Amino acid sequence: MDAVLAGVGPRLRALRKERGATLAGLSESTGISVSTLSRLEAGLRKPSLELLLPIARAHKVALDELVGAPPVGDPRVRAKPIVRGGRTLIPLTRQPGGLQAYKVIEPQRRMEPDPQTHEGYEWLYMLSGRLRLVLGEHDVILGPGEAAEFDTRVPHWFGSTGEGPAEFLSLFGPQGERMHVRARPAPRREDLPEEE
Repeated sequence: MDAVLAGVGPRLRALRKERGATLAGLSESTGISVSTLSRLEAGLRKPSLELLLPIARAHKVALDELVGAPPVGDPRVRAKPIVRGGRTLIPLTRQPGGLQAYKVIEPQRRMEPDPQTHEGYEWLYMLSGRLRLVLGEHDVILGPGEAAEFDTRVPHWFGSTGEGPAEFLSLFGPQGERMHVRARPAPRREDLPEEE
């Protein structure tokens, strides 16, 4: 039990830095003082549910992640996050090649767009926060519930708006695979022929 508790502080610090959050920002969103958060991260304050629950809620992670609980059940459903350039990608698919799905967490940070091109096709769906997407001549902000799809041979870049972290789903086909929608949308009332 002592070893588990000793690992909580470093895990809290690593998660906060991964998300690009400051102690002051975390304090504001949790209602926990900066000094208490600092002592928790340094291992000088014993973690309790009263402290860990608001932190887990602020970071949008399961409490298990904060305390390092072992995976329950089938380990294949608990993919190990990948951190690239400060961005966290959680793989949702396991097979190599073909369509890949990720949950992506973009930390709050200021970045200059650097559009790139490569083979493939991408689809983004916003879960929370706001994400800036530069696509060719377009420069748009995506919010929760909004989606974008594009050919990755078009110069593109996406990143933080600087207003807070963003979470989104990304489907990427490295060879340009597109998603296929099999359901036909129901006709709108105004598209139906008028009854006589």
